[in-house]
Order: sequence, then C-alpha cells, then structure tokens
Amino acid sequence: QAKFADSGGGLVQAGGSLRLSCAVPGGIPSAATLGWYRQGQTSTREWVASLTNTNAATYRDAVKDRFTISRDGMKNIVYLQMDSLKPEDTAVYFCNTVPIKALFGQGTRVTVSG
Repeated sequence: QAKFADSGGGLVQAGGSLRLSCAVPGGIPSAATLGWYRQGQTSTREWVASLTNTNAATYRDAVKDRFTISRDGMKNIVYLQMDSLKPEDTAVYFCNTVPIKALFGQGTRVTVSG
C-alpha cells in the first residue's frame, strides 16, 4: 500500500512561516477528506486540519487563523501553510485521510525556536 509523502519541514524562528506539502498516493478516492496531523516529542499524534473534496476546511483551535490547508487537485498534493509559528507547533507533521484509512508516511519535522 502506497504511503503519503510529506515534505517542507524545517527549523524556523517563532513568528515565521513554513509550507508543508503532501503527495497523496494513488488509490485514495478523490472524494476523500484529507488532513494534517502532528506528533510532538512527548505527545500522541493529534489532528491539525482537514479539507473536504468541496474545499471545506476545519482546524483545531490551537492553529485556527494561523494555518491554512489547501489542495492542488491536478497534482494530487495537499498543502499546509503555517504562519505565526509558535514553539508549541514543534512536531513531526503527517498527512492522511480523515478519518485515517491509509498508511502514514515518515512525516516532516517542524522545529520552531523561541
């Protein structure tokens, strides 16, 4: 089973921005809701944002008004634009369907220095 391929992470200062990208593997239905998740060093994986196939987006409260999820349907890529980053956003970020129905990729690490 193919995995999602996440990229775009890095080290950024608090207040900075990053854009994460996720290549959606073949076999994921076009009608699937896609989302981003994250896992901090001492926490369980948590949901961050979702985007339906009709482009309705939802966010966890902690990232609302700072993060934006979007998709390029032609390229089958999902993005997460992260602005005004905070140290508590430090985590490994993953994408998958919502609810989770596929294998996670390796994720992409985001480190926000304070």
